[in-house]
This record gives sequence, C-alpha cells and structure tokens, in this order.
Amino acid sequence: MSAGGTHAGAPGPRHIAIIMDGNGRWAARRGLSPSAGHKAGVERIRDLLSACRDRGVEVLTLFAFSSENWQRPPKEVELLMGLFYSYLRKEARRMREEGVRLRVIGRRDRFSPRLQRAIASAEESTRGGAGGELVIAADYGGRWDIARAAREVAEEVAAGERSPESITEALLDGYMQLADLPPVDLLIRSSGEQRISNFILWQAAYSEFYFTDTLWPDFDESELDAAIAAYRRRDRRFGGRGEGGVVAGV
Repeated sequence: MSAGGTHAGAPGPRHIAIIMDGNGRWAARRGLSPSAGHKAGVERIRDLLSACRDRGVEVLTLFAFSSENWQRPPKEVELLMGLFYSYLRKEARRMREEGVRLRVIGRRDRFSPRLQRAIASAEESTRGGAGGELVIAADYGGRWDIARAAREVAEEVAAGERSPESITEALLDGYMQLADLPPVDLLIRSSGEQRISNFILWQAAYSEFYFTDTLWPDFDESELDAAIAAYRRRDRRFGGRGEGGVVAGV
C-alpha cells in the first residue's frame, strides 16, 4: 500500500496524549468567565477517559499545567490549582472503583503542601488499578524532563557508577517520565493551535500528530473517533522505507 493510504485494519493507538487547549476561548464565546471555561474543561476529562477505555486505549496522558503556566495571572493560577485539587479529591475514588491508575508527572515542589498530599494520596489509592492509566502532566515541561534525566545520568557518571560511553538513547529513555509506559502513539491538540508547546518532546519523537479546531470543552467522543480514524490511516514506518530521506521512493 502506498504511503498515506487507508489502513482499514490498522490497530488503534495504545497511548494517546492530549494538549487540552481552548478553555478560555470557549468561555469568552459564551460570555462566561475564564473560570467557567476551566471548569468545563475539567468535566470533559471524565468522559474522555471513559471513551478511551471503551476504545482500547491503555494510557491517556493529559497536559494540564505547563512549567510556563506559572506566568499566568495569579488569580488564574490559583483557580487552576484549586480545580486540580478538587479533581483529585473527587475522581480518585471513581478511578479506583473503575480500576484506573492515576499518575502525575512533572515537578511537585512548587505546589502547595496540601496539593502535594492530594496527589500522593490519589496515586496511592489507585496504584492497584489494572484497567488503564491516566497520566496528568502538571508543572511539566519537555525540556525539564530531558534535563532532569540527563542530570541523573551525569550524577551516576560523576559517582563512578557508569562510564560516559555507556550513555545511549536507550539508556536515557529509561530515565524519562513515562519510561515504563507504551510509547505515545497519538498526540492531539485542541483549539486550532499547531504546536506542542514543550510537551513530551522526547516521547513524541515518533508520535502521530492530530490538530483540531474544536475547543477542549467541546472535545467529545466524536472528536476522539475522528482523531483515532486519522491515526489509523497513517502509514507509520518509524524512519523506514518511504518516510522521507534517501530511502524515499526506493
């Protein structure tokens, strides 16, 4: 089959990552406050998590709060932190009952002690879940992730625990956030923006990208199905024959 052809029997993605964008614009178009948009966006998570599980997606990773989001107005940051705390408190029990494991990636030291405790409690209470995994990236940045992994390896080299020659892509991959999870197959961004904004830079090396104009609070099951359908039409060759470079057209 030629590149770009439809693969009717191609499997769906095991791991989907989403940049949840457009809450503010969604609220503005309705004459609502930004807080209403953020609240609507949080409510969308529950439905999407359920829809992903129904479609055989093993891992859903959501970009909830980037390292750069601290630059937003203090009141908005306070609102987002409050919504995050409320979400953890409300949804941990539901996820535990449904067998979903929750994981939070990113820095934690800049969160309040109360929020740090809520994160740890939610992760611990869902640790035994075997029915899928929800990963929330909060105070996360792709560059931070790579730098953190490199620092850990450098410390081992300095301590004489490994040699510089032992450092390979495969080794460094094991120090990255999400290292123990399936690769990110499909990266979705809502709201029409077409960039990944410092999200999972390492892990998205061979992800398929899907951009939609739909604002995040309106991203429903039909939008998810459209993204998965587009993914299944892609011809994923991971740098092999037909994917650009000197091997293209051979």
